[in-house]
Amino acid sequence: MTKIGDHAVVVGASIGGLLAARVLTDFYGTVTVVERDVLPDDPGHRRGVPQGRHGHALLARGSQIMGELFPGLLDELVAGSAPVLADGDFSRFYFSPGGHLIVRSGIARDPDPVYVPSRPFLEGQVRRRLRAIANVTMMDGHGIVELTAADRDRVTGGRVVNRAGGGSRTLTADLVVDATGRGSRTPAFLEHLGYGRPDEDHVVVDVAYASQLLRIPPRTLREGIVLVGARPGRPTGMALFGYENDTWLFTVAGMAGREPPRELAEMIAFAEEFGPAHVLAAIRDAEPIGEVARHRLPSNQWRRYDRMRRFPDGLLVFGDAICSFNPLYGQGMTVAALEAVTLRGCLQRGDRDLPRRFFRAASKPISVAWQIAVGADLALPEVEGPRPLPVRISNAYVEKVLTAAESDTAVARQFLRVTGFLDPPARLVHPTVMARVVIANRRRRRRANRAPAMTGAVR
Repeated sequence: MTKIGDHAVVVGASIGGLLAARVLTDFYGTVTVVERDVLPDDPGHRRGVPQGRHGHALLARGSQIMGELFPGLLDELVAGSAPVLADGDFSRFYFSPGGHLIVRSGIARDPDPVYVPSRPFLEGQVRRRLRAIANVTMMDGHGIVELTAADRDRVTGGRVVNRAGGGSRTLTADLVVDATGRGSRTPAFLEHLGYGRPDEDHVVVDVAYASQLLRIPPRTLREGIVLVGARPGRPTGMALFGYENDTWLFTVAGMAGREPPRELAEMIAFAEEFGPAHVLAAIRDAEPIGEVARHRLPSNQWRRYDRMRRFPDGLLVFGDAICSFNPLYGQGMTVAALEAVTLRGCLQRGDRDLPRRFFRAASKPISVAWQIAVGADLALPEVEGPRPLPVRISNAYVEKVLTAAESDTAVARQFLRVTGFLDPPARLVHPTVMARVVIANRRRRRRANRAPAMTGAVR
């Protein structure tokens, strides 16, 4: 493939940064990834990823894209003992969003494999494969302290400081990609150049969660994933993910100011109100590994670079640095993967007007994720925020979809394909799906209406 530039710099070795760097290797002579942390040779937690000690979901579309960008990666995850749920057996999942327990019997036709690696293991495997690409340079233990610009129209690189020795150097680049996450300083840099800051959309959720890594003996649980989401009147939930080497991650979470406990015994007690009894029993008998980790996030945040009238050439923003979601929905890595595909498509048409084209194209998958996450958050009366008519209509219909998904495997699979970013949300209003939703809800109402009469007859 013909290169369109000599040098691209990616700031941040997050999953998003690594995926962006992989795409750039096809279009630039050299790609340099600058990361503040000293990156471990083996999978391990690092300071720059505070949420790395908590649950991460690699949704179905995210898995597909990573497997495409790094051929053989998914097989390596499985070879490294990361679980994969590939048979479509609904009993392998305990999934209860919004107070609805998704059907747990039956086999989905043409199932979509679900990979469940821990964040350190996945990041380590992606990083190792990226390092093996000939035109990639990894500068860990370094930070970019400022971006450089020859004039106000184009970014030309950045000044890099060695965090151990303090020495600095300037990297010249045709393109700089900011993948530094939610704390990105690009808005301040743009303001300094005279472009102003991007508008920001926020929905405050005040989510806090606590996680404990456990060792549970093989075959103790049939489920590979347990997810109990918040529901109206109970803005709390739990998750249990099976990871590599018979380790499991147990998480409890609270929204709208509900604080999860700090000790494992208290976490189990916290989940007793809504967690499945057999799962909690397995957790009680498990061996704790390390200490409880805690994390919090105040809001869903979307920096609207797609709405800026002016933006300098030679600079892009990527991943959580554009938009970060309520982490309880596990969308971040998959949205970053979708942005990588978007970036590749934009670069295939050259670098002219690249920022405008990329931000506008990336806003499409971001808006889908935003709709799913914010819609679910605003379904909880405890979460403050405006609920315009389209949100209320959408949430009312999703409630009916989830009711149908309690008993209809076809509706359940379609819902999971939408939330896994394999299908667009419009598929949930396809006439065949809507018909099944209507029938399932009608049956539910009939059963509910018969229940009092049956109860009275027994008495």
